[in-house]
Amino acid sequence: MGEMINPGLTQADFDLAPFHAAFFDEAGDNLDSMESLLLAMDSASASDDDLNAVFRVAHSIKGGAATFGFADVTALTHEMETLLDRLRRHELAPRPEMVDALLQAGDVLRGLLTRHRTGGGEAVDASALASWLKALASGSAPPAATVPMLASQRVLRLTLGPLPDAGAADGVLELFRDIGTLGSIEAADGGALSPSGHRTFKVITSSPEAELTDLFSFHVSADQVAFERWIEAGVDMQVTGEPPRADAADGSADGAAPPPARASARAAVPVASAAATSESGTLRVAVDKIDQLINLVGELVITQSMLAQQTQQFDPVRHGLLVAGMAELERTTRHLQESVMSIRMIPMSVVFSRFPRMIRDLGARLGKQLELQLAGEATELDKGLIEKIIDPLTHLVRNSADHGIEAPTQRLAAGKAAQGSIRLSAVHQGGSILIEVADDGAGLSRRRILDKARSRGLPARDDMTDAEVWALIWEPGFSTAETLSDVSGRGVGMDVVKRNIADLGGSVELHSIEGQGTRVSIRLPLTLAIMDGMLIGVGGETYVLPLASVVESFQLRPGRLGSIAGGGQVVHVREDYLPVVALDDLLDLPNRESVDGAGLMVTVEAEGHRIALRVDELLGQQQVVVKNLERNYRRVPNVSGATILGDGRVALIIDVIALVRRMRH
Repeated sequence: MGEMINPGLTQADFDLAPFHAAFFDEAGDNLDSMESLLLAMDSASASDDDLNAVFRVAHSIKGGAATFGFADVTALTHEMETLLDRLRRHELAPRPEMVDALLQAGDVLRGLLTRHRTGGGEAVDASALASWLKALASGSAPPAATVPMLASQRVLRLTLGPLPDAGAADGVLELFRDIGTLGSIEAADGGALSPSGHRTFKVITSSPEAELTDLFSFHVSADQVAFERWIEAGVDMQVTGEPPRADAADGSADGAAPPPARASARAAVPVASAAATSESGTLRVAVDKIDQLINLVGELVITQSMLAQQTQQFDPVRHGLLVAGMAELERTTRHLQESVMSIRMIPMSVVFSRFPRMIRDLGARLGKQLELQLAGEATELDKGLIEKIIDPLTHLVRNSADHGIEAPTQRLAAGKAAQGSIRLSAVHQGGSILIEVADDGAGLSRRRILDKARSRGLPARDDMTDAEVWALIWEPGFSTAETLSDVSGRGVGMDVVKRNIADLGGSVELHSIEGQGTRVSIRLPLTLAIMDGMLIGVGGETYVLPLASVVESFQLRPGRLGSIAGGGQVVHVREDYLPVVALDDLLDLPNRESVDGAGLMVTVEAEGHRIALRVDELLGQQQVVVKNLERNYRRVPNVSGATILGDGRVALIIDVIALVRRMRH
């Protein structure tokens, strides 16, 4: 017997709100999958599997949007479906402009879904794109035509803050003045900080808000930027008309921009796995729940260490079962810790997947032929580090595309292939991860860097090694770009990259060969939650040094310690002299007597510089659970965190980066 259905039941009778979050999450994953498929697709020989996979994505989003009553999303995905259906039935031949239109449709869908999810944000008019998709599907669109620009200029209210001073806001103003394509900006608050530390501006622009926020990250963090529609007398201001044209600085005689070169990211984009992954094999869990689980496992590790230390004094004959049980508990706790930590580990493909589209767009904007190569996408990194490494990598990739890779004519003249290559790679090395951004472009010019350094008053000598010359790149505001662009060349960014990486406990190095290319290497710890540490004793207290920063330890022999002007000390280690930091003096602890400077030294390294720490004892190595001291107590100079040892005592974790910076300055 068939199931009884109430014909009068409507959508209004159901509460669909609990299903919204799942729909938006799945739609975001589907759009990511579609973008990867389209970027990897060869329009001249698109496979049926790829076309069917993209069609399924559009169909899935359309079905969900129709269920929740999102008519604008449903209308746009319907036109996408029509075009994709004709393509997979071989009624139409794939063309590059069809891929462009579908990629832009994915961007517009993200905007529409964001508005529905948050209930606000930037208004999106998809009618022009829907009409273009319909024309492509009908075969009436001319092959040489390009996808129409959708964004008309908008009037926005930009609020920055809270800011410590007006300098950051002045930096945003300079960006608009230097990059003419951004639009116009004017102060809406008289040019002064409000009592709460905010500044407000009136902005007229056609650039997406996300792109503006990314540019502002040179001066302010993303959470200090807020956009909203500019309302005057109850009217939502909108400036219609043609988008701003590119300047004629590219050498074209009549000021029209030359046809953009298509960028290829085909070689490195994983395709089938993203589209074919079954939802039945995954489970969506809130990040807060995972963090809570990791914290509980950390507490379990500490408790197990305490119990293990107490049972060491038991007689294994009389208490054999207890000792054996503790050994089994230790093994199980270690396996549980590794399993839980692996939940928080995320593959680098999450970061790398955003760059194929970026390279494609940069190639078109810069008139360059770019190829992106990816390696090590399966390499895993802690979620907290993943989120914070995205911005530095974005700056480095943009620099490679803008400054590193030459124009096709220049590359051909230099005997290179017209298409430039940018390589992103990640690999595990011991207890850290090595991420590299490399290109086969023009490389760095010693002469230009030295000339620029001298003009800025920086110490620059002709006999400096290449490494010393390249180090000048990291100076604040240093840039060798001859012209400004909306991609890079503003003289900001590289120092921010180095500072952000150092804040994560990592280091960065730059290698370059003029005429052959540049490689930037970033080394990061695998996780911020649990780390390997070296326990040291100073003044009767126990401290922890991050093992990744420790180079070596040695017994200080008489005669190797020397003094320098100002009261500092250095120690002679092989062919080098290292500055000495006496931890007992620094931490105001009782000083253990030594004979003629004899004692223990530990050499540590950070940001490419080494120092020697004077300690009393080396107590061993162990894995420690990192606790945030600032959140639980307050910020302590030269201390990056704390941990709880097996005997229940609290041990402070030494901030090696802060010590190195202290000695440098």
